[in-house]
Amino acid sequence: MLLAAVVVDFAWPEVNTFPLLAAVSVIAAPILSLAWTITSGAAACLVGLLLSLRESPIFSTRSDLIGLSTIAILTAVAALLNRMFAREREQLRTSRQVAEAVQRAVLPTMPDRVRGLAVATRYRAAQEEALIGGDLYAVHDTPYGLRMVIGDVRGKGMQAVTLVNTLLGSFHAVALQLPDLPDVVRGVEVQLQDVKSRQDDATYEDFVTAILVEISPDLSVLRMANRGHPAPLMVHEGKVTVLEPEEPSLPLGLGDLAGPDVPVDEFEWPPGATLVMFTDGIIEARDRNGTFFDPVPPLTGPLPSNPGAVLDTMLAALFRHTRELEDDAAALAITHVPVSSVGRDPSVAPQAGGP
Repeated sequence: MLLAAVVVDFAWPEVNTFPLLAAVSVIAAPILSLAWTITSGAAACLVGLLLSLRESPIFSTRSDLIGLSTIAILTAVAALLNRMFAREREQLRTSRQVAEAVQRAVLPTMPDRVRGLAVATRYRAAQEEALIGGDLYAVHDTPYGLRMVIGDVRGKGMQAVTLVNTLLGSFHAVALQLPDLPDVVRGVEVQLQDVKSRQDDATYEDFVTAILVEISPDLSVLRMANRGHPAPLMVHEGKVTVLEPEEPSLPLGLGDLAGPDVPVDEFEWPPGATLVMFTDGIIEARDRNGTFFDPVPPLTGPLPSNPGAVLDTMLAALFRHTRELEDDAAALAITHVPVSSVGRDPSVAPQAGGP
């Protein structure tokens, strides 16, 4: 802006350049430090004085005095604005640190290995500033087998985080205590219903789509209770199988409308296969033509027997399909690593605590 004022003054001497100089410190206030904001204002005053003296060796015109006074006053105002912006940035930084701490507490980093199985997770927020979302996942080792959950809470903000925290807390409690997967689902449902009953603004629209999975102790069978969630995929030997439930079920939080029955589906899980689960932020992503993303084609073909590589392949295809996510996206993958590739029996591998 200083350079523009000088160029304009030399090119068109009849043009008043004081408005350009007066804007210098105001522009500097939100992006520079206090010292540089004041320095920019002082520089604008100096340039204005020099330009005035270039036209007349005697600095006495009323317009020049008003111009320089205006620059000085706006510099003082810009200094105050700079302090206000600095406080706002500090508050935002503190809020982001709190949000990051909450997010890490709700969804801490998953272990790479659980019972000898390879585990990977990915989380992508629709907006960079929105660190707290409604997507969730957890893996927990229990006496009844490895149990997992992935879900998506309707809504955003603290109400969504409350439901996420409730679901994960109840899942970890009942997963350790109850031997049957349907009982685990009912236990989580009871806790969600209790939270909804204590919320003044709760409605039947407060729900969680989720899949609860139990891997048998011999790692050969997957048992799934799909509560209105996108069907997971099994990636094995270059092929992708969609693990659709035989009977649809209502999401968690709406169980009182559906009755006590909890449908559970069983699928064989061969060695080397990777189970891929994700939230609807992935399959509801659209391209410019409004076409939804299909994760099956990018996962079809030769892929490493590594859950992280599988998820990275899917997400790379997702971001080629759409430039911007409309919703948060979470994914969880677990690979049935053959015993020979880990060199020991999976039952004696390090156990993992859930988040």
